[in-house]
Amino acid sequence: MKDTTVSARVENDIKVQAEDILQKLGIPVSVVINSLYRQIIYRNGIPFPLTVPEIPKTIDSMTDTELTAKLQHSYEQALAGEGRSFKEVFEDLERSLK
Repeated sequence: MKDTTVSARVENDIKVQAEDILQKLGIPVSVVINSLYRQIIYRNGIPFPLTVPEIPKTIDSMTDTELTAKLQHSYEQALAGEGRSFKEVFEDLERSLK
């Protein structure tokens, strides 16, 4: 029986983005919260890893050997037709910034 209200303060833009996605999926926010709570109980903890992401290496922090290897790998990918177009990469970056 659902008889308790959960209240939390979150950033408005995060709330709006998440709720827009849930609406497109046809899933009420209460179902997601209830599912999260059930997974916390089932796993006896948070149901996803909480880690600090690794900071990508920059050119300044690479040795000449590391930089040469990265460039060689990228060159080989380009010759093999692997990877993504410049346009596609920048479109993904723009989407992630919105």
